[in-house]
Amino acid sequence: MRIVNKVENIAACIIFILLVILPFSDLLIREIIRPFFPGIAKIPASQTLVSHLTLLIGFSGAVIASRDSKLLSLSNISLFDDSLTGISKHITKWVSLFVILLLTIGSLDIVLIELSLQYPIFIAPSVPRWIFQLAMPLGYFIMFLHIMGKMRQNIFSVRGLVTILLMILFLVSQDTLRENTLTLIIGILIFIFSVLNGAPIFTVLGGLGALLFWFDYVPVSAVIAEAYRIVVSPHLATIPLFTLAGYFLAESKASDRLVNVFKAVFGWLPGGTPVIVLLICGFFTALTGGSGVTILALGGLLFPMLIKDGYKKKFSLGLITASGSIGLLFPPSLPLILYGVTAGISIKSIFLAGILPGIFLIVALSLWTIYSGELEKVEKNNFNINDSINACWETKWELFIPFIVLYGIFGGHAKLVETAAFTVVYIFVIETFIYKDIKRKDIISIIVSCATLVGGVLIIIGAAMGLTSYMVDAQVPMKILSIMKELVSSKYLFLILLNIFLLIVGCLMDIFSAIIIVVPLIAPLGLHYGVDPIHLGIIFIANLELGYLTPPVGMNLFLSAYRFEEKMPFIYKSTFPFFIVLLVAVLFITYFPMLTLWLL
Repeated sequence: MRIVNKVENIAACIIFILLVILPFSDLLIREIIRPFFPGIAKIPASQTLVSHLTLLIGFSGAVIASRDSKLLSLSNISLFDDSLTGISKHITKWVSLFVILLLTIGSLDIVLIELSLQYPIFIAPSVPRWIFQLAMPLGYFIMFLHIMGKMRQNIFSVRGLVTILLMILFLVSQDTLRENTLTLIIGILIFIFSVLNGAPIFTVLGGLGALLFWFDYVPVSAVIAEAYRIVVSPHLATIPLFTLAGYFLAESKASDRLVNVFKAVFGWLPGGTPVIVLLICGFFTALTGGSGVTILALGGLLFPMLIKDGYKKKFSLGLITASGSIGLLFPPSLPLILYGVTAGISIKSIFLAGILPGIFLIVALSLWTIYSGELEKVEKNNFNINDSINACWETKWELFIPFIVLYGIFGGHAKLVETAAFTVVYIFVIETFIYKDIKRKDIISIIVSCATLVGGVLIIIGAAMGLTSYMVDAQVPMKILSIMKELVSSKYLFLILLNIFLLIVGCLMDIFSAIIIVVPLIAPLGLHYGVDPIHLGIIFIANLELGYLTPPVGMNLFLSAYRFEEKMPFIYKSTFPFFIVLLVAVLFITYFPMLTLWLL
């Protein structure tokens, strides 16, 4: 098994390195080499190759995630463990396994159809498309084997053999079952039951999509076709690239240096240390794209710092929990990228639109922390110009990162994917060769860890797209629009209902699947009620940010309880004041569109 694991890790590393090198080389050739050597050509079909390398890293990362029990779910406990017994866990395990098998078969159908074409489609010279598509059935099948290996005792138990017989009976009788609406209802309830019991999110979304298509006599390959389409979209490569940049940064001592900078510059304020926490968390969340990484990676550094400066435990936990998602409105936020891809709007425009609302959220929380600092009479630090200059000089290479990202996005010299690749190379060079925080022996493990997270996210996006495709085909958005037209006449009433709906969505779903599934539903509604599409995007992300903190099941609440080993009721009480501040700020963003649209 060690050899297999090593092969999987090396494969993920090679794919990730190629994913970085191709767009970086294009940028280097166009901006640096070609002005001096005009005859130098760019790499043929590099953009298409990058898109398909995203497909490969998605499935190679998902394979590693299934192997290491890190597939994203609503539970922190691995489902596929023989120690987890009981009928509910048994059902959930086998539903997940069955769905993965169906997705394997569906994706194999896609490859076979591609091979049967009289005129094969090439994505690059001498590189047919089916070679990359083969990653889908292989990836699902290896995931299937990994999970079966974890369920060995369960499979060969009496209960397991009975389950297998029931699955065979279902396949044999599917034509009859398909005629009964009750089958559809039971299937949907089983998937809801499974996700609540810890099933991987992608199996539930993919299973729901497959079930709905199956009920309409459409093969499972329809889900796979949509998954393939979204994953190879031109801008989606930025998700693994910016995430890798964030991982290199998080694995270095950049957080320590940035803390020193912000403490030297802002430490004299009554709420200086909490403001520092907000800025640090916003910076890391913007780059990594997920609040979970920020809380888990930085919590151990920031919490003791707050306690040392005299802030109470309750306040400190609430601040870190709330700060975990505060950077999702800043470039290069991965949710903003995905929203742009899903809604078909300019990613540069939505990046620009998110800056002022993002600053507004930080200012709102900062004012609250300053007020809290005054109430608690926290001792202020003295400002020292020399300490500030020295801290900034020590951190100068990392302080350039936001400017590099913003210049790359808005400067007109680099495409978004090229900017992401350059950011990876820049952070890798400074952290490995200048600061020497990242040891060469750790590079592979960092890339593998990043690939695991990216794979877990991309496979969810693909599965969610299959479900979304069914809803679009079934004209669900249009039906919702017609109902809303009859019930809601006011734009502001629509926005109130939207806020409530998105808060619920934000605490029940991960942000990536929420974007893929919900955006096609609300986008037509927004247009009907005269809400600017870009403003709608910022409302969407801001509300989902807040959804991370919405009791009882907001994701940040669970992560914080897990990271700091605290009980959930205490976390609820800790975050409540911050939740109220952010709620007011989000409502302001919603009802004052000029804050969003002013920079456009």
